[in-house]
Amino acid sequence: MIYRFGTAALDTDRHRLLVDGADRHVEPQVFGLIALLADRAPDLVGYDTLMAEIWGGRIVSDATVAARISAARAVLDDDGKAQRVIRTVPRRGVQMVAEVARVDGAGEDGPLAAPAAIERPLTQTIRYTQSRDGTAIAWAEIGEGPPLLRSGHWLSHLEHDWHSPIWHPLLERLARGRRLIRYDPRGTGLSDRRLGGATLTDYVDDMIAVADAAGLDRFPVYAISQSVPIALSLAARWPDRVSRMILLNGLVRGSTARGDRAATDTMVAMIRSGWGVPGSPFMRAVATLYMPRATPEELESLVALQSVSATPEMAAEIRRLVGDIDVSDILHQVRAPALIMHCAGDVIQSPEQSKLIARALPDAEFSLCDSPNHIVVPSDPIWGPCLEAFDRFLAAEPVA
Repeated sequence: MIYRFGTAALDTDRHRLLVDGADRHVEPQVFGLIALLADRAPDLVGYDTLMAEIWGGRIVSDATVAARISAARAVLDDDGKAQRVIRTVPRRGVQMVAEVARVDGAGEDGPLAAPAAIERPLTQTIRYTQSRDGTAIAWAEIGEGPPLLRSGHWLSHLEHDWHSPIWHPLLERLARGRRLIRYDPRGTGLSDRRLGGATLTDYVDDMIAVADAAGLDRFPVYAISQSVPIALSLAARWPDRVSRMILLNGLVRGSTARGDRAATDTMVAMIRSGWGVPGSPFMRAVATLYMPRATPEELESLVALQSVSATPEMAAEIRRLVGDIDVSDILHQVRAPALIMHCAGDVIQSPEQSKLIARALPDAEFSLCDSPNHIVVPSDPIWGPCLEAFDRFLAAEPVA
């Protein structure tokens, strides 16, 4: 059976989900949940029925159910605030509120009946390049179309991120109609696990090396957190190559550069004592600080990423380097148009940091988002509007 609703088409015989004509990766339980809601639409599906149909009668926690509902919304470009496709009725159940059309999968008119007309699922290709000092940098490309370079940040692993409930929906969304280029910064993921006294300049060298390896001449950049000053430095050094920038929850000066060395030392000490330790209260505490508005599944994924992205020693060294960052003296050199967004309740980096960037750049848009998260996850109500803002901003990119 094929179900069509909104911009989605769900083929239960072939276990495929398309949104806006493109295949979406979806976990089996989440697929089953969407199929159940589509089949019963517009009726309300009670929680007892969910337990029976999705979990085979096993009793699972409310948090587990909420996580699957959140994942279903995310893959359908819906969210808990808008609830345009899936609506939750507290203490009663869930229903699909989008109008559903049912089509026999065997018919020629079925939206998934002609594979030749369907986009292939997105896959990533991983390659290596060398930075200026010889450091090996792993990079990946996804999709086809105009380029978008995603600046590498502290917690990164190309393979793990591709399967993460935090990053995979974002990567698929950013790669929709684009060629998305991303990489693991030195010291993390699949890149060389050494720093050797690296500086911000070395991180900028890594980024331009990836752009060169990917054959990018002039390109837009998407950066978050401490990758924002790297992107700003790149734009200042190579103004003819960076066409525009999306900067989310960034910083101008790290904690040490702002005179708060104690904050840097405290975080470094916590990393050295708890990083990569199974069940460590620190690892969970860090995940919660970075995204207090997240599902249990998203939190667990970030905890797992801490272990695979870097060793405790490397993570501590990178965090100390982040504390030393100060790009306040180069902001006046940046001329690329910028979309600057920051979550109002972010405790990792204050919104004041992004405001400094917005005031210094001559062509900048600034938006304060209603969220406590530093990492904006798919379950966050602002996730969809943020991606729509990204699309709008990138659509203004002149055609080469």
